Amino acid sequence: MSFKDKSTGQINPAFVPGEDEEKPGVQSLEKVGPAPEASSTPNMTYGPNESRRMLKNVFLTSFAFTFLFTAFQSMASLQSSINSDAGLGTYSLSVLYGSIVVSSMFLPTYLIRKFTVKWTLVFAVLGYSTYIAAQFEPSYATLIPGAVIVGFCAAPLWSSKCTYLTHVGHQYTKLTGASNAEVIIVRFFGVFFLFFQSSSIWGNLISSAVLSQDARECRNNISTTCGVNFCPDTEFCDKDFNSTSGVTPSTRYTLSGIYLACSLTAAVLLAVFLDPLTRYGEKERNGSSSQLEGKELLIATFRHMRKPYQILIIPLTIWSGMEQGFFGAEYTAGFVNCAWGIEKIGYVLICYGVVDAIGSISFGPIIRYTGRITIFVFGAIVNIAMIIVMLTWTPDPDNPIMFFVVAGCWGLGDAIWQTQINAFYGVLFPQDEEPSFSNYRLWESLGFIIAYVFSNILCVKIKLYILLAVIIVGMLGYFVIEILERKKSKKSSQ
Repeated sequence: MSFKDKSTGQINPAFVPGEDEEKPGVQSLEKVGPAPEASSTPNMTYGPNESRRMLKNVFLTSFAFTFLFTAFQSMASLQSSINSDAGLGTYSLSVLYGSIVVSSMFLPTYLIRKFTVKWTLVFAVLGYSTYIAAQFEPSYATLIPGAVIVGFCAAPLWSSKCTYLTHVGHQYTKLTGASNAEVIIVRFFGVFFLFFQSSSIWGNLISSAVLSQDARECRNNISTTCGVNFCPDTEFCDKDFNSTSGVTPSTRYTLSGIYLACSLTAAVLLAVFLDPLTRYGEKERNGSSSQLEGKELLIATFRHMRKPYQILIIPLTIWSGMEQGFFGAEYTAGFVNCAWGIEKIGYVLICYGVVDAIGSISFGPIIRYTGRITIFVFGAIVNIAMIIVMLTWTPDPDNPIMFFVVAGCWGLGDAIWQTQINAFYGVLFPQDEEPSFSNYRLWESLGFIIAYVFSNILCVKIKLYILLAVIIVGMLGYFVIEILERKKSKKSSQ
């Protein structure tokens, strides 16, 4: 979110506390109506250490998500490998993200209104734990219901997190006298994603250590079956070993037990230590849907889809889900597992997570100097380059450096999409927090669904061409938004 430039009446996302000039290359976004949160929330009386307490809540939320996604994200990344029989793992993920689409349209604004942001977070985290618990005995009878529960919890979880960080960011801005709320909120999101993306490191350290117990010497015919030639019906040389689950029962129980403990720890942290948002005026919040009830909450979510900027940003939001789904399913199975071994997946994902985490915290400050457009274009170039690499590269376990190079570059691109698209939604729709972030999760989830459904239907080469087409269309939509905003800025300055 952003405060208006007093001299022009435009939102200036380039403002930095203590600065009065707009940074070059950053476009202004016009906003109609009163500034959200800042003007609609009554003046709150805080103690002298309240700013530190706000930062504590930001870090606590980040820690809780780190524990949760140390478990869930790492387990999800392994589904195409440890639950490969009849496509069980990827089908469960398809169901999961399909449920997210439904929940994004119906649940977030209702649950946030009914249970408040804090308790929506707690209940959603517990919902995630059911899918992790189902990994003890994976089957369609356990994984599919668990996936549905996670799907229904995911949209409320992420909408609540975004609402919490955004609202606290506005209150922190007012309390500290900072010049611009967007800079504070982008920093909060950057801190959050620094911790969140580091969950990939811890989760995959765990998976690598545990799965190494099942490591076997086995080489597929890489030139014909792995990499760009990998298809859903590819049979691994250790097919007999993988026929049920891909891992031995003892290894599965160890891995699932550790991950379940992590997810339950996240719920405890939020329930016991996180300050409720009512402390910062949650009940008095005046977003477009925060005062709505019943059918009006659902209508607000659907109505938001008709906004021109929302329509234009949909392809890039879908890309955000597709690129994550492709990497978690196709790269791990078709490149790493097929050519190098299942126990190596964790090490490659650690590289991905480290780069993703560093990028998440770095792009917030960088955007002040380069501008938003430069960051988005750089992200697109990185991903397009890696798509071309994967179309031409034959993975070689005797030369493992390329496994890490591709993973690291993909993580760099993901850091841009995760932090900047989140923040961009906040800038585009400052008065529509819940419905806009619900739409974000809805369309991103659709991208995941497409990626995971294709995982059981199409070969890697075709998927790479589809990814290339989606990112090009997504960037075209983004450029249209920037062009429209530049025209508005010129018109208002005349």
